[in-house]
Parts: sequence; structure tokens; C-alpha cells
Amino acid sequence: MNVRYSKHLVLLSAIALGNFVSSYSAHAADQDQSDSASKSQGQVSLDFRYRYELVDQAGFDKEANASTLRTRLAYQGPYLSNFGFQIEFDDIRVVGNDLYNSTRNGITDRPVVADPAGTDVNQALLLYRGIDSTLIRAGRQRIKLDNHRFIGDVGWRQNDQTYDGLSLSNTSLPNTRIEYAYIDRVNRIFGPDSGTPAAEFRSDSHVLNGNYQFSPNWDVTAYAYFLDLENAPSSSNRTAGIRVNGSAELGEKISSSYTLEYARQNDYGDNPNSYSVDYFLLEGALVTAGITGKLGYELLGTDSLQAFQTPLATLHAFQGWADMFLTTPADGIEDLYASIATEIHGANLALIYHRFEPEAGGPAYGSEWDLIVKKSFAKRYSLILKYANYDARSHASDTEKLWVMLSANFGK
Repeated sequence: MNVRYSKHLVLLSAIALGNFVSSYSAHAADQDQSDSASKSQGQVSLDFRYRYELVDQAGFDKEANASTLRTRLAYQGPYLSNFGFQIEFDDIRVVGNDLYNSTRNGITDRPVVADPAGTDVNQALLLYRGIDSTLIRAGRQRIKLDNHRFIGDVGWRQNDQTYDGLSLSNTSLPNTRIEYAYIDRVNRIFGPDSGTPAAEFRSDSHVLNGNYQFSPNWDVTAYAYFLDLENAPSSSNRTAGIRVNGSAELGEKISSSYTLEYARQNDYGDNPNSYSVDYFLLEGALVTAGITGKLGYELLGTDSLQAFQTPLATLHAFQGWADMFLTTPADGIEDLYASIATEIHGANLALIYHRFEPEAGGPAYGSEWDLIVKKSFAKRYSLILKYANYDARSHASDTEKLWVMLSANFGK
């Protein structure tokens, strides 16, 4: 971890703990006994997430076999005098031998599985709710907006993407939610140790997102993201867009939902390219007899200089789980996808197909099949089996991935 930020996080935690102790002492005599007992406890949570990931990728003689365990310990402090605090620690360990390229272990003859071992402060923040209908968060934190297409925490990987900065949420206007964040540093999934790819982005970025709920059946979100990433200038961009979500009942046993989204992206900060490109999403779903069918089209456009980029997104959730398009190709991308999902004996199943084309024209990039089975049991446990098969044509290489993941959560 960056030494300067380690000191800041220790100081932040000390301030939060000091505020808690002094506030509790000052107000304990005035509180009802049961209320006081509740406030003095806070909430501790502990979770474990074991994952085995197999990657078979053309161009490598050896497969990647990543066996990792993430242990997460978190404490949510009680609110006193409108102040609260949170702190969360993550530890990622390799179970068995290093048989994969973690991006930090020096193993380059096997495919990448971006789950490096390490221990880190995942979150450390002060919270303030003394302003009506507003929550202010200062420090290291998760920021997740909408479907995570532009700002997310990359929660699939063992090490989250978190943000050092200041954020606020406001709901003072009827049916309206406004989110703002200033991001000073992005703590990426490749940390905490330095290396390539970079463990962090130094940032001078502003994020604004507002949602209005017109009715229970549809809402509109408008957003503007000004990302100035100082040590990744070609990823700096200004993106403004609008997103519409809706649903409708088509009969007693059939319902539908839809999403429409458009955004425009331009260069920003020290990006060496002067460009302007479009983003478009159209998605529709039908639900009947416990089966959900979905059809979607997503476009990340390009011009002669640069394609539409989403450097802070939860990228694994989009354009296939094989992760062949974590950076948008220079010719842009059109992703036509379809899925079917249902529940059988308490297990959730989904099958997804993608076909990838360059937005600028030319031969298809490739196609991909994805499959997931998820089962929760005994309240605290969940098991996920997941598979991805990317069939390359003009982009990347044939890749198969298989995951087995077991999670256990305590204290939540």
C-alpha cells in the first residue's frame, strides 16, 4: 500500500474511533438503556470466499489453475452525533501452489487470473448524516452506480476496486436520488503491491449521477463523469448520458422490462487524443412461468483516434465472462447478446450467448457462451459454478474458463 495513504487511513480510523468514544461518553447518560446498548455495539461481519479458477487459453502450453481464499473482516460503527465510521480488511491467500499469472507473482507461462495475494485496507471511511436526507462519506470506499457499466467495484475479483475520496447521496427531492463523488485515488484489483498493470490510478475526477422515479414502473437516470486519471492519461474521459429503465405487465402470467441508454464520450484531462464517440444500449426481457428471456444490443463506438472506454467499470459483468474485451478494441465493439434464466430446485441457472462485431466494420471478433449455476443454502452459504467459452475469429484467442466458488458470511 502507498505509505502516504497508509498513514492517512490510520489517522482516519483513529479520528473515527475517537469521535465514537467521545460522543458515546457525552451522550450515554441521556439515552434509553436499550438504545444505548444497541448504539455501543456496532456491527461486525466476517466472510470467506474460496474460488478455484481454471483458464485454458490458446497460445499457452499450460493452463492457469488459481486456488485462492479471500477473508474479509469489517466493522460498521454506530452513529453518534450524526457521525459513524466503517473499516474493512481483506486478505487474499493462494491455497496450494501458484499455478497462474496473478500479474504480481512473475509466472508468465500461464494465463492471467487477476487475483494477486495480499492484505489491504479495503474500506476506511467516516460517515456524516447531519444534513437532512443526505449521507456524506469520506475516505476509502466502494462506489457503485447503476449497473456498474461506468463506475463499479469489480466485485467478482477477490480484491475489490475501491476509491479514496469524498462522496454524498441526497434524497431530499421527491422521488429523486442524487449521487456525487470526488475521487482522489482508484485502488485497483491488481494491488496492493505495485507492478504492471498499475495497482492504483492517481485521480482528479468528479462523478455525478441523478435518478428520478416517475412511477413504480419506470425511472430515468442522467449522469456526467469527468475522469482525470493522471497516470493513465489515455483512459481519461468525459462521459455524459441518460438511462431509462421500465417494466410492464403484459398479462396475468407475462411481464416485461426494458432499458434504453445513450452516452457521449470526449477526451478529458491529459488525454493525448481529441475524440468524440457514442455509447448505446438497448435491452428487453420477458418473464413467464418462472423463465426470463433477454435480448440486448450494446455499442461502444469509435472514431479515427480512440474507442469508447470505461476504465472504472465492473468490466467482468459485460461483453462475456471470458474477459476478452476489458479494453475496447480500436475499432469499437457491437455486442449482440441473448440469455435465458430460471430457477430449479432453489438453484438459479442462466445461459448467455454473445456475438461480437467491430463497430467500424470488418470480420467478426468472435462469439461466446456463458453458463452459471448458483445455489444458496443454510442462510450463510452460497455455491457458484460458472463457465465461459470464447470462440475467437479476428480478436484475441480461443479461451475457456471454469470457476467453482464457495462463500460463507457471518455477522451480517
